[in-house]
Amino acid sequence: MRTATYARSLCCSLLMGSLFVSSAWAETVRFTSSQEQVAMVELYTSEGCSSCPPAEAWLNRFVDDEKLWKQVIPMAFHVDYWDYIGWKDRFAQSRFSQRQYRYQKEGGIRTVYTPGVLLNGKEWRSRSSSLPSRSEKQVGTLSLELTDQGLSAQFDPAHNTQGHLRLYVAVLAFGINTEVAAGENRGRELAHEFVVVGLNETPSSDFNWQVGLPQVRAVGATRHAVVAWVSEENSLRPLQATGGWVSDGLVPVGG
Repeated sequence: MRTATYARSLCCSLLMGSLFVSSAWAETVRFTSSQEQVAMVELYTSEGCSSCPPAEAWLNRFVDDEKLWKQVIPMAFHVDYWDYIGWKDRFAQSRFSQRQYRYQKEGGIRTVYTPGVLLNGKEWRSRSSSLPSRSEKQVGTLSLELTDQGLSAQFDPAHNTQGHLRLYVAVLAFGINTEVAAGENRGRELAHEFVVVGLNETPSSDFNWQVGLPQVRAVGATRHAVVAWVSEENSLRPLQATGGWVSDGLVPVGG
């Protein structure tokens, strides 16, 4: 009896210890925007477009900018409508092309082209080393909590907002290089940052969300970030955005 009791006590102690270790190592990451609208920059680009590398080099500089994630959130959406001219962009998705065409339909841009840049949902041609001064537009606070079980988000609008809002969640990949063997950029090595490699969207009427991260492919990235933003149900124009660096353990990377 003494031996059996001791064995049961030992097993119980080991189990509790295991649960404690698992809990201690469970990673939780939180991001919260300010009340002021964050500058969300969308670059529409393609590895098959000879005009795109300078635009991507401009976007890449934000990796080391002190305003990153707090005041500015850049993203590179690779489109597929240039794949036919000799080089298939491995990051391109038809839904990213469709997103750009929808911006045209909504009046955010006049025509679909690459490289194309939007700032908070509007065409922006004044690329320089910096963005316009910090926005003073009070839009509300977007908060995220990310674990290995998924993502929870809450938007607290600064003004009375009714109806549905849509939450977009993107996984961004960094530190990627591609040697282009054909097409307009043949013979060039392209450096990519802020590449959108996964995107999902979910509506909500109470401005609270519980969602999983999009599954992404391994593309040789050196690190990842997760970004989320909210838009009105019938518009792509972002209201508020937040995000930041995450460990690879939180990103569902497949083969």
